Amino acid sequence: MATKAVVPFLIAMMLLTGVCNTLLTKYQDLQCVRNCDSTHPEKIKRFSQPVIQTAQMFIGESGCWLVIAAFTLYRRFFAKDAPLLHGGYEQVRSDDSTEVDATDELGRPSSTHEEAGPAIKPLIPNADERIPLVGWRIFLLAMPACCDIAGTTLMNVGLLFVAASIYQMTRGALILFVGLFSVIFLHRKIYLYQWSALFIVVAGVAIVGLAGAIAPNPQSQPKPPVPPGTSLLAIRDAVKSATNSSGALQTIAGVLMIAGAQIFTATQFVLEEWILEQYDLEPLKVVGWEGVFGFLVTFVGMIILHLAIGRTDAGRYGYFDMQEGWREITHYRSIAVTSVLIMISIGGFNFFGLSITKSVSATARSIIDTCRTLFIWIVSLGLGWETFKWLQIVGFALLVYGTFLFNDIVRPPLKACIKRQKPERLLQEEPIEHM
Repeated sequence: MATKAVVPFLIAMMLLTGVCNTLLTKYQDLQCVRNCDSTHPEKIKRFSQPVIQTAQMFIGESGCWLVIAAFTLYRRFFAKDAPLLHGGYEQVRSDDSTEVDATDELGRPSSTHEEAGPAIKPLIPNADERIPLVGWRIFLLAMPACCDIAGTTLMNVGLLFVAASIYQMTRGALILFVGLFSVIFLHRKIYLYQWSALFIVVAGVAIVGLAGAIAPNPQSQPKPPVPPGTSLLAIRDAVKSATNSSGALQTIAGVLMIAGAQIFTATQFVLEEWILEQYDLEPLKVVGWEGVFGFLVTFVGMIILHLAIGRTDAGRYGYFDMQEGWREITHYRSIAVTSVLIMISIGGFNFFGLSITKSVSATARSIIDTCRTLFIWIVSLGLGWETFKWLQIVGFALLVYGTFLFNDIVRPPLKACIKRQKPERLLQEEPIEHM
């Protein structure tokens, strides 16, 4: 009973931290760092350090080691045979029972993972015959970490040019590339109606991008062109005027970068699946190691890019100016505080997400992701960061329907598309987004 009561709390915290990840990053992007008193909006310089924001994410993931250390100390000194490690309940066996729990070669109960409570599952390895991921094999996790660097940095650049809700919706294109890569590299099978679901997702992303181009982000354009009505003629005129503005071009570029970044994220997921199909490691340690490798590679890359580009006249005050980025963080309290909050939020999102990923159904996970996008949209509208767009609702509806159809949450419209057998999961390890 206690275990069931924990799940809603974990879901709520996953939603809260997931929403905060996007909103705090967007808030950071909106902070003025140079020429703040200028009457010309084009001269105002806002915080634009996507590489530093990527490093923030990896520091947050590395923070998972604090949870691992605390759990290790608790288990070693305070909780020998504690019920908490078995989900708060331990079955009382009858005296005449001769059945014993099976143990593996390490002496662990084979049912430990299934009996553990949701908050403990990320800290317990799977009890199966996979090889432990130790020694030099740990460096295999550097491969998905490098994919995470490329994907996250591209998404952070794209977020500079689009509204937070469009950013979150465009990330829905991830399912397209996960599906394609799972078929190509993991030899999974996708049915005809699932292919149609992927095309629906692509259409949804395209419509969301079009909505952003018609009415660009008000933060980047103080007076965005708003269509005078909902007729086809009005929409045509709005599209024509918007495509002639720099704001619309920036929005389109941002959407393309965010959608393209999902290629790297999908590659990361497929690599993680390939590694964890062969090797066994606690889920939270996977995140922790990827955080360590990701930060080290990002930090070295920041130094190289600063020396090669950032300190030149053309690269000064740009994405790779490491010195300017450090100055902005240390001189502006709002940016420094936001950086710390982002690290905490990302660490929490990974922990809570991993805690519930095997405790709830695929339906529940899809609904949680949908609610996350909705909350980001509602808060952004309330803060005045973006304007309401009816076309964005159409795109979002297509995204949700395509995702639900692909994951078998809704039935295919045609009986001929209904499968005769239980579907095979594309990714058996149920990966979650790290930010």
